[in-house]
Amino acid sequence: MNVDDIVRDALHEQAAEQPPAAAGFADRVLAVRRRRRSRRIALAAAATVAVVAVGVAVPLLDSGKDDVRPSGGGGGIVVEKKTKAHPDQSPPREEISAGGTTLAGYFVPETVKKTANTAVYQRTYHLLNPRTGTYEKAGDWSWVAVARGGRTAAVLERDLPSSRIGLLDLTTGKVERWIEADHRVGGLAFSRDGRKLVATTYSSNPDLRVKENGSDGGWDQPSTSSRNGFYLFDVASGNGAWTEVRIGADSYNPVGRSFVNSRQDFALTDDGRYVWAGNPMQDIGKEFWDLKGAKIPTPADEKHLEWYVDAGKSPDGRLVAGAFAGQKWKTSSFILDARTGAHTEVRGQQLLAWVGNKQLIAWDIGENDKNEFHSRLVLVTLGSDKEVPLSGFREGNDGDAGRWEPLFAQP
Repeated sequence: MNVDDIVRDALHEQAAEQPPAAAGFADRVLAVRRRRRSRRIALAAAATVAVVAVGVAVPLLDSGKDDVRPSGGGGGIVVEKKTKAHPDQSPPREEISAGGTTLAGYFVPETVKKTANTAVYQRTYHLLNPRTGTYEKAGDWSWVAVARGGRTAAVLERDLPSSRIGLLDLTTGKVERWIEADHRVGGLAFSRDGRKLVATTYSSNPDLRVKENGSDGGWDQPSTSSRNGFYLFDVASGNGAWTEVRIGADSYNPVGRSFVNSRQDFALTDDGRYVWAGNPMQDIGKEFWDLKGAKIPTPADEKHLEWYVDAGKSPDGRLVAGAFAGQKWKTSSFILDARTGAHTEVRGQQLLAWVGNKQLIAWDIGENDKNEFHSRLVLVTLGSDKEVPLSGFREGNDGDAGRWEPLFAQP
């Protein structure tokens, strides 16, 4: 059975539960299935990491100015509220945006062989220049996170994990400041307001691919994750510290089983009170910690959040973008009440980003399309069966070379 068959089967068998269709979905399905086999074979498996904590200062991008927000804190490419669509472009060459939510960039992944038995999942980014309104290749970076407003990005250099984080001005394409990190970083995520930055730390490259028994000769994730903690930076004040997070036994997982993906990054909840990450092998699919690294139960208004659905919660926090539904329409997704879980459906195969509280940007296939991977960006509206095409269609199946993955900036 090839990767496409595995992905297709997984989509169908999980439709009633939590069918992911996120970026790099093939990798996630393969990892989850391999770890399900591993759970049956080695129930006592565990991984632990040592405890360390250290403070790190964060230089300001706009030193000397009265405004203490990062340069992504407002204005820029998302000021204009009208829709900018290019349904003839895939990947896009000119700016795509809707209601202030902007496609800040995209990456094209490929698996680059390093040795006979190792490879690296590598991303080549194309980022929107706010001045020209066009997407420009940014080949120096292995990871990019764009702050609210779309003028500033946090970046990591090509070899992961990295010992420093760059703060990139998207207009000039230049790194304005470097943040040195004693613990090496493999992933980055801004808070919703753009004022804080979570950096996930790993002891080895989270994008490493290997050939393992049972991988059918293809590239697979390693059996264990090297994730060991996170930094939480306050970009405005320049304060930050590293917090260790163990993978293994704790009060919520007493037997110490751990099967998280090799890359399983942390992020802040929208209210900034907690850090969370997905855990594909747990029934609830996610884990939460306080800002000091103590494990906590799932907060009431976060219990319907799915780690693999990129759109997350609506700006007002009342609704949650859910998984694939496919009930009311051939391709549709669930929208859930953040507190009660009451759900409805909205057009779109995979929900990517909110546009206000009533619309979303999604991937979706054409009306009469029979290929589930032949998707384009569309704007969908709650309570409506209409879609507005924003980009051209992607070609090939999930995981094929040249398929681009989007990166959005909120207003």
